[in-house]
This record gives sequence, structure tokens and C-alpha cells, in this order.
Amino acid sequence: MALHAELHRHLGGSVVPRVLWRYFERHRSDLTSQFPDYGAFEDFYTRPRKTLAEYLELHSLVESVQTQEMLPYFIYRLIRGAYIFENLAYLELRYTPYLRTPEHLPMGERIDRMAEIVQTVGQASQVVDCPIVTSQILCMHVKLPYEVNRAIVKLAAQSGDYVCAIDLAGGDDLYGDRLHEWIELYELARSLGLKTTGHVYETPMGQCPDLLPLLMRIGHGIQIPLQYPELLPDLARRGQCLEVCPTTYLKTGTMSDLRELKTVFDRCFEAGVEIAICTDNAGLHNVRLPFEYETLLTLDVIDFEQLEACQEAAFRHAFAWPHSARPAAVLGSLFDRKIPRDRVSNQPLGALG
Repeated sequence: MALHAELHRHLGGSVVPRVLWRYFERHRSDLTSQFPDYGAFEDFYTRPRKTLAEYLELHSLVESVQTQEMLPYFIYRLIRGAYIFENLAYLELRYTPYLRTPEHLPMGERIDRMAEIVQTVGQASQVVDCPIVTSQILCMHVKLPYEVNRAIVKLAAQSGDYVCAIDLAGGDDLYGDRLHEWIELYELARSLGLKTTGHVYETPMGQCPDLLPLLMRIGHGIQIPLQYPELLPDLARRGQCLEVCPTTYLKTGTMSDLRELKTVFDRCFEAGVEIAICTDNAGLHNVRLPFEYETLLTLDVIDFEQLEACQEAAFRHAFAWPHSARPAAVLGSLFDRKIPRDRVSNQPLGALG
């Protein structure tokens, strides 16, 4: 059995439609009343949007119900699904903790409450019957004030048991006017020993070349090989990995056909830039990680050898994977010890059944 690593999954977009609908039925009938039945809700929740900005509005729908009290409910179902249906061995969950605190509180109190959110997410992610290695990435957000984003960086540095890195989210077309803030905060994060990723070069408006040297991984980054391939040698030299999330680009209107990703993969492989294939918002997309693999193979975007390289890269660039090799290598070595390969491959098929 292949075991996978997921490096780019948002907590807000990870709730599958059926789980969210059942929660609404039990606790928020005001939200279910807007739809005649579940089918209509699923269509609304998962259909493509015209722009990234319109797509991101859906996060607020889920964030509003992912309170500290209800986070364990959603996270248990998330982890269970990831283990049973996706064969995940490793999962990084990213989110903005400030957006899970009570909206009616003053900013200072909400900042103080963020540590409780991180602890709640961390504890809820430890599901005994679903042994997945998990860690959190805390997201600064383009729509939050500097004081909150700085507090998020500081909290990440103080929460090493649960948090492995920071991110910047909220729409890469909005970074420009505050670029000096993001540079300062990423420099602070690096000085505190934090690992870093960031949503940049996802859309044609997401050019942030000054941020690139501060990132250890790049959230999406598909516009680099598409529009700025001259940057790829620097990415390869720095050992940066792209977190490519195929279905996202259809849902946000960034691409109309996933075959366009072939250029992304071909140019990155040629330049020596590694790619981890991810889901981004598995719930919003109603898709799981193995389906992303299958889609790319079916469309001839990548071949099996390239897929395996991407799967290996995911574990190699995982911020909190505690082992020196991916699970497949460990399982393969155990198999080699028990049954020598020549004793299997040289037997006629009848002898094996």
C-alpha cells in the first residue's frame, strides 16, 4: 500500500460537503434553509468560481463554524477520512488561528486566544485509531493588521510541539501595498528558526520576487514556470519546492484545462525544481489526494516515474516528517527481509496463487 504526504491543505477548506451539511442540519438550520436539499448545497459548495477572490469567500463560511468548541468535531472527521480514504502518513494543516477566535472580542483578547486554538487543533489531530503524523502551519493573512500577523509569527515560534512553519494567505494579488511588512515578518520568522512557505505566483497578479528568497517552499508558484521560467535556476539552487494543487486552478478560474500544468511540470523537472502534489482544499473540491495523482496521469501531464518523484519530494520537503525516508522505503526494506525478490519474481503465476 502506498502511503502519501500532504503538504498543502487548509483547515477551512478541508471539510467535505457531507460532513459540513450534517453539522449545519444539527446546529445551523439557518444555513441549510438556504438550499432545497443536500445536492443543491454540494453544488454550491464545490462548483468552480470565476476568480481566486470569489473562491476565497467560501472559507469564511467554514471559518465561522470552526470555533474552538467545534474544531475537534471537524478535525476528527478530517483525519479519519485522510487515513482511510487517502492513505496519508503525513499531513500539514494550515489555517489562521485568529479567524477561529470569537469575532465579538477586542483584537487583544483574540490574539491571546490564538494559543488555545493551536493547542486544540494539535490535540484533536492526535487520533489514536488513525496514526498520521500531523503538524500545523499558521497562516498570516493579507486582510489582518500587522499586529495580528506579527503575533501569529511569535505564536508559531512558541508552539514547536504543534507548529512547523508559517504561511501567508488571503489572495496573492493583494500583497503589493504591504510587501515591506511581509518581508519583515518572514525575516522575523527565519530569525526565530521557523520554516516558511507562502502563497505566491499562484495567479498572474501574484508576483513577489523579493519574498522568494525567504521561502523554503512555495505555495502553488505555478506562474513561475509558466511566466517567469528564468527564476527556476534560483529556486533549484535554494532547494525550494512548489506545492502544486491541480484542482484549485480549475476552481479559481486560473486555468481552464489541467493539461496546462504539463508545462509547469516539464520546466520544473528540467530545471531541477521539485514539486509536491497537494489538494489545497479537499472539501471545497470534493477531491482526495490519490484522485489528483490519477487526474495528472490520465491527462498525460506526468508519467508514473515523475509521479513517484513528486511523492518522494513531498516527504523530503515535509517540515515535520520525523524519519529519514518515506514509508514506502521502510515497508520495502521489511518486504525484502522477509521474502527475497528473486523467490517471488521467478515463480510461475500458478505457484503464487
